[in-house]
Amino acid sequence: MHHLTFKIHGEVQGVNFRYNIDKLAHELGLVGYVKNLPDGTVNLVAEGEEEALKKLLEYCKIGPSWASVSRLEEKWKDISGKMFEEFKIEY
Repeated sequence: MHHLTFKIHGEVQGVNFRYNIDKLAHELGLVGYVKNLPDGTVNLVAEGEEEALKKLLEYCKIGPSWASVSRLEEKWKDISGKMFEEFKIEY
């Protein structure tokens, strides 16, 4: 089980980025949350199997067609159990 935290920079708010991340995370069986930050970035925390997290990460490097991702900061760590029960959009 792995824990991935990352911050997505660029034109990533107001383009349905969080909605698309939420949908994909559910499809991949991940738990955690996604949230817009006041500085214009999107913060994402996800937990699950490494391959599923890598698929989510690859999507976030591009995002929806109307988004423009300029940079992604990521931090991985191993965990022994889930910290979250579900994946959700935080406001």
